Amino acid sequence: MSTSHSSIDRPGTGLLATAGLARRRLFLASFCAALAAISAIGLLAVSGWFLTAAALAGSAGVATAMAFNYLIPSAAIRLLAIVRTLSRYGERLLSHKVALEGMAELRGSLFEKLAAQDSRKTPDTAPGEASTRLIDDVEALEDLVIRQPARHAALVAAATSLALVAFTGLAATIFLAAMMAALPVLFARISRRLTHLPAEAAAAALGDLRERYVELAASRAEIAAYGLAGQAIAELAPLARRLDLARAKLFRAEALQGALLSIYGALGVAGVLLLAKASAPLVALAMLATTSSVEAMGGLSRSLLRRASLAAGLRRIAALNALDPALCPTAESVPVSLTLGGRTFEPGARIAITGPSGSGKTRVLLALAGMGMPTVSLRLDGQDIASCPPPQLRAAFALSPQDAPMLIGSVADNLRIARPGLGEAEMWEALETAQLKKRISRSECGLDTPVSEGGGILSGGERKRLSLARALLAGRPWLLLDEPSEGLDAATEQALVGSLRNWLDCTGTGLVLVSHRKAPLDLCDVHVAVETLA
Repeated sequence: MSTSHSSIDRPGTGLLATAGLARRRLFLASFCAALAAISAIGLLAVSGWFLTAAALAGSAGVATAMAFNYLIPSAAIRLLAIVRTLSRYGERLLSHKVALEGMAELRGSLFEKLAAQDSRKTPDTAPGEASTRLIDDVEALEDLVIRQPARHAALVAAATSLALVAFTGLAATIFLAAMMAALPVLFARISRRLTHLPAEAAAAALGDLRERYVELAASRAEIAAYGLAGQAIAELAPLARRLDLARAKLFRAEALQGALLSIYGALGVAGVLLLAKASAPLVALAMLATTSSVEAMGGLSRSLLRRASLAAGLRRIAALNALDPALCPTAESVPVSLTLGGRTFEPGARIAITGPSGSGKTRVLLALAGMGMPTVSLRLDGQDIASCPPPQLRAAFALSPQDAPMLIGSVADNLRIARPGLGEAEMWEALETAQLKKRISRSECGLDTPVSEGGGILSGGERKRLSLARALLAGRPWLLLDEPSEGLDAATEQALVGSLRNWLDCTGTGLVLVSHRKAPLDLCDVHVAVETLA
């Protein structure tokens, strides 16, 4: 399906262009929704006319009742019921297909734009907030897109009811036209007045609850080990209550709006009844058409309520969608020199950053990888690291960090993100260098061994080595290693150091290492104290 992600101009508008939805499918969905609205009004109106006319014919005598043609109205009622059912099915099918496909692509586009940003200059986004933006907010937009055909159908329903009421006289028609015109304006104001504050409160409460839940979930092993589940639940309870209270206010607002809509519909029916100048069957037709049209317009008012309650989420999507996706062009990985403090190292050098705990060694590696602003003097090919664009840094450095974050998926999934087009042979070779090949080959699933966010069946040392294998596969001129042998026994550590030395010799890759253990430091020819880099 042809798509494009242009812009979200303001909350609730530009949805079609933003999500890259197929206009033709959405038009067909709107057509089906309009046909369903016309059929529903026609069904109710013809039924009212038919019942009233049949009652009058029956009261007029046997001859009149026998002469009354009930076959044509009965066939029309059945036809309208079939058309209504089929068109509603078509509208649901098409609108959901458009929304689901479009929103899946929109999520990918937003994630791509987020990944293109310079993490050194953009504010940190907590996991809960990021999840809200990419999941809940997009689902809210999806809901509005699904409701879009219903909004079109509401306008068609209003026009259809006016055409039917016109048979009962000009006064009734003008009255109903005024009622229909005033309904969306009136209920839009009611929606804003009733839902703005509770919607903002609910969005904030959901973000806080999700963020704290993600933080606690990351510590679930410690919580279970020390019996802190009750305390964790107690921490979440006030946040959940706050969310429940905000949502309760929203639900009450929706219920109040439904009650007001029922009153509004009753006033419309009463007005048409008083102003209609026609036979009883036509008056019954007009009254039921009015009821059905007000109900259809109620869908528009509910959409307005939903739109108001999701304004904050739509603004967040708009902010993400406005990010420049062109900030991260592909850069070529070529050997470049590295300057630490006042010393310049040519490609292939092996450097150990030394210093006591807390002295800033890890911050040096993160700055080189483009994951933080440098606090010491660092240059890449003569250019200050702080002014290097992210693509240039990503093309120069491959980082295996101390915390070794894992992608939820499989071992192969975690290796494939190193670079496109990796084959299994390359993966196994990297795992062998990282001293993880035997462990993965013994697994029943091999490269498809599942890996969860916390590493799953992999131990801390195995996660470190999987992270190392991923960095090796990136094929960058410089390898950044932060405590690569942490959690390993002495024999495995010696084997890892030996295989890394062979790999560095064969590839000519440069190394910048941080380690408190002696064995990995033997890989490096030069030791640079972090305090000398200022």
